[in-house]
Amino acid sequence: MTNSKKKTINSVIKVSILLLAGAFIYHKLSDNENLESFQKLLKNLEHYKAYRILVLVFALMLLNWFLEALKWRFLVKSIQKLSVWKAVESVFCGLTLAVFTPNRIGEYGGRVFFLTSRKRALGVIAMGVGAVGQMVVTNILGAVAILWFINQYLQINFWLFYGISTLAGIYCLFFLLFFFNISLLLDVLNRIRVLASLRKFFLILSRYHFKELSIVFGYSLLRFVVFTSQYCLIISLLIPGIALPPMVMMIFILFFIQSALPSLDLLDVGVRTMTATYFFSFITTNELAVMAGTAAIWFVNLIIPAILGSVFVFKLNFFGTNPD
Repeated sequence: MTNSKKKTINSVIKVSILLLAGAFIYHKLSDNENLESFQKLLKNLEHYKAYRILVLVFALMLLNWFLEALKWRFLVKSIQKLSVWKAVESVFCGLTLAVFTPNRIGEYGGRVFFLTSRKRALGVIAMGVGAVGQMVVTNILGAVAILWFINQYLQINFWLFYGISTLAGIYCLFFLLFFFNISLLLDVLNRIRVLASLRKFFLILSRYHFKELSIVFGYSLLRFVVFTSQYCLIISLLIPGIALPPMVMMIFILFFIQSALPSLDLLDVGVRTMTATYFFSFITTNELAVMAGTAAIWFVNLIIPAILGSVFVFKLNFFGTNPD
């Protein structure tokens, strides 16, 4: 294939990505009742306080994805050196592709195409390690929150609760052991004949030892704290009377359920609002504020980054190395 033809295809793919992302975002925002409710609720609040909270939530969004960029840069450091800015570009670009692809699968493409062509398959596996780290944090804290919920709101006998608690403990231990021994996954993958041609790429798993995985886990935990803080700020702004401990537990449950359900980012707002509405109904009757706040977080954490990432789509190179 000639260079001119490659450039043409490159351009067509970039424009297609931007059109798809733009169409999906426009469609979802054009008639969003929950976001409209959020705007109406803000009008009834002290403007200066609301403004400060929204600025802080936006700043936390930037911090969240900056931490993810640092984690991504750390994960691929043995594959290819990335500058901090290049890692940030690739993360935001991935969010643009993620917004219209099932289970955010486009996020992988948006990131790995910032690596040289020979390193992209390794990048996918490295990114998978990071995703597992985030999943482990979400599942462990989610399991703790669900135990709290059962104990607090469901009337079950002691022995049943004890049995559920034991299962939850085993569940959490399994995730921790799996993540911190992820290199053992190599033995399993090497035995699958269908994946024989990919074995050389799986070898990267052997590079992640306890020290490296602890750092990845630390980044994942920090990100979890950041987006939990965003929810706390928004919910406290809209519903000032809710106590912090139960609010945090409900947020943990929300994240846990979201992570377990396959979805499309733009449809995910519906999953978020329904889940949040059900669980928060145990601690507040202000259903409208919960739905509006959840939609606002979805907009700040996913839609705004996807729009920002569209700038970096132009830097993608599907047939070679991206320019610095």
